[in-house]
Amino acid sequence: MKKALRPTRSQKLAMKAVGLNSDNWLVFKKVHGELHLVHRETGTTRIIPGN
Repeated sequence: MKKALRPTRSQKLAMKAVGLNSDNWLVFKKVHGELHLVHRETGTTRIIPGN
């Protein structure tokens, strides 16, 4: 992906399982079962296991 996108329903569930609020995070990249997320306001990145 070239730009961050809003998460899908299954990605939102993965974020909730890790304890993140899906309203604050965008999906930047999907690689090998991992979700690379970027925060909407601060720009910080996190990597979580995803679908």
